[in-house]
Amino acid sequence: MEKKEWYLEYEIHKNRPGLLGDIASLLGMLGINIITINGVDNQRRGMLLLVEQIEQIERLESILNTMDNITVTKLREPKLRDRLAVRHGRYIQRDADDKKTFRFIRDELGLLVDFLAEIFKQDGHKLVGIRGMPRVGKTESIVASSVCANRRWVFLSSTMLKQTVRQQIADDEMNSDHIFIIDGIVSAKRSSEKHWQLLRDMMRLPATKVVEHPDIFVRETEYTMNDFDYIIELRDDPEQEITYQVIDNQASGFSGGFDFN
Repeated sequence: MEKKEWYLEYEIHKNRPGLLGDIASLLGMLGINIITINGVDNQRRGMLLLVEQIEQIERLESILNTMDNITVTKLREPKLRDRLAVRHGRYIQRDADDKKTFRFIRDELGLLVDFLAEIFKQDGHKLVGIRGMPRVGKTESIVASSVCANRRWVFLSSTMLKQTVRQQIADDEMNSDHIFIIDGIVSAKRSSEKHWQLLRDMMRLPATKVVEHPDIFVRETEYTMNDFDYIIELRDDPEQEITYQVIDNQASGFSGGFDFN
């Protein structure tokens, strides 16, 4: 039988000497290998395990539930958040009501890049939206994630290169392995019909697209927030408000470019 990965997380009630050794010894007796181990939260420890048979997991869970010093909080096939929690030592914050919305602050750019890179490595069409105020690191994170995922990135609209608004792309850019980046504000306020036709064509392409300022994008297009697979919110600090009031003010009173990188 092919070996499978499992994720074990437990809360420690009393971190007595030798506790981790006891659990590691138990895993060894059950023939379960530890791939990675790390603290993932206050008084919690996570492990990626390599298991041959489901019976090993069932026996492990039964024994761990008899231990007084710990409580098993997760024992499952690993999700993306589990893998990143073990790798970085903390969980990505997720909205309690909207499970596809994930929150980061600027100090967590390394975690964000890793998260996006894992999404970019997945097969199939993914639509990702990134909310955030000016100069918080949105575009830089997308580009860095593309590099980590070994994917080429293509700007369809962007403020990074002087208000880029593409009306056509080269044949070698039309590739489902590429990451296509759209700035929702630039597309909405500085585009032409040719640009919108290009966006419609690209949205139908089975490739990963990342839309900065998705709220503006859906406000100006036929797409909705339900079309997005992931929504990322990036802030300078946890209390920062993400607002688009400056965009509406500029749209009504200024004909130059937007400074909303």
